Amino acid sequence: MSHHTACTEKAATGEAPGKLPFLIRRDGVWLYRGSPIKRKEMVCLFGSLLTRDEAGGYLLRSPFETGYIDVEDVPFLAVELDWKGCGRMQKLCFRTNVDEPVVASREHPIRAVWNVPSEACGDGGCPPYLLVRTGEGQFPIEARLSRPVWYELAALAEPGMCHGVPCMGVWSCDCFFPLARMPVENSDI
Repeated sequence: MSHHTACTEKAATGEAPGKLPFLIRRDGVWLYRGSPIKRKEMVCLFGSLLTRDEAGGYLLRSPFETGYIDVEDVPFLAVELDWKGCGRMQKLCFRTNVDEPVVASREHPIRAVWNVPSEACGDGGCPPYLLVRTGEGQFPIEARLSRPVWYELAALAEPGMCHGVPCMGVWSCDCFFPLARMPVENSDI
């Protein structure tokens, strides 16, 4: 029996997928059996096959094989930002490390992490995340903004409100995305 036939029969019987020897590190490097995958085309191909199951696990799903992989944070990085327009009509266009274009919008929101102490994130604060696509369950597949993209985005921030809390954020496709709480002024000075 061929490997393809065995995998097809395994999928047809509903047998749970096994573990594949892949790891996506926090810095966006994909490893196979502990070695970096150096061909970008391969990383892009694997990235296009990535999904999430109903419990939030990451799966590589190809026509021949499906299996779980390890992801340290999120599978993708937003490595480039281009913007057009300004204010509410501004359009923020990102490119991921697997060359997937994503426009920040209601369908692809930017999610900032506010509840983590800044010491845990380093000097630049915690970079936001961008929804790249949905998985099979309720868990999204996201990209973390690379530090240069995060700084570029922060330069576009303007004051706004989020659930009654003053914040700094950005507009894209008529949606406001809060990035950080507004610093509180000390009136004792």
